[in-house]
Amino acid sequence: MKKIKIPGDTIIIPMFIGCVINTFFPQVLQIGGFTTPIVKGAGPLVGAFLFIIGGTISLKNTPKAVGRGAAIILAKIAVSVVLGLLVAKVFNDNFLGLSAVAVIGAISVANNAMYAGIVDVYGDEIDAGAVGITTLSVGPMVTMAVLSSAGLANISIWNLVGTVLPLVLGIALGNAFPYMKKVLSNGITAIIIVVGFCLGANMSFGQILEGGLPGILLGVITTLVGGIASIAADRLTGGNGVAGAAISSTAASAIATPAALSAVDATFKGIEATATTQITASVIVTAILTPILTAYIAKKFGNKKEAEVQEA
Repeated sequence: MKKIKIPGDTIIIPMFIGCVINTFFPQVLQIGGFTTPIVKGAGPLVGAFLFIIGGTISLKNTPKAVGRGAAIILAKIAVSVVLGLLVAKVFNDNFLGLSAVAVIGAISVANNAMYAGIVDVYGDEIDAGAVGITTLSVGPMVTMAVLSSAGLANISIWNLVGTVLPLVLGIALGNAFPYMKKVLSNGITAIIIVVGFCLGANMSFGQILEGGLPGILLGVITTLVGGIASIAADRLTGGNGVAGAAISSTAASAIATPAALSAVDATFKGIEATATTQITASVIVTAILTPILTAYIAKKFGNKKEAEVQEA
């Protein structure tokens, strides 16, 4: 019997378990000891999460791969900023239930593991090497910087520096010491599980239902609108659009963005749970739509690997 793979399962399943406990047995999470501090400790856990992710990022890339990776991820970030500010300024931070936090948080970061797997099938060596650059856009930094610059969040420059610092330290250690890179890479699944449970333990099923349909819409927007921009950037820089399509997903790490934002600006506490559920929905929806979009683009503009085989 074939096993069913749940997109982002390492963070979504623990989140679901935490949500079940908080919905039906919330008193269990208030028992004290070490249990309650873990549930209420999203900030420190997200910091550890970013540090470990940083340790997995490699800075070694060829110039062409750097150019392609920068083009597709910057296009994706630009779309997230434009749409997020549009939601905040024009729609009073509520476009069909979506907030600027959810929009920017979901669109600005991509599932790089999925990207690597997809371009291994449809892309070339440059597409594959570009992942070293696309992984630099992780965590809540883009969302925080945009909202702060637009005057939509009260976040000091030192809070922004403090948010980025764990990631930077992880990148520095991972690239300077191969042993540290290996150790941190081995710990990424464990920290994702703990963060997922912590986030879920601060949500209820009522909030999940509230974020359901807008979250599905967010996933569609992420893949189609963000994907179109990244595909265009890819083709303008010499690619065939495959890398741009393959980057059109939402990273599971984005699920922690609302919690990180509310940790430095309490005014976002009210939308934290809803934005988290919407980004979670986007992770799942884009995990389905992104491979479909990439297959279509590869067929339309030519699969480079197939062309190379035919030429040989």
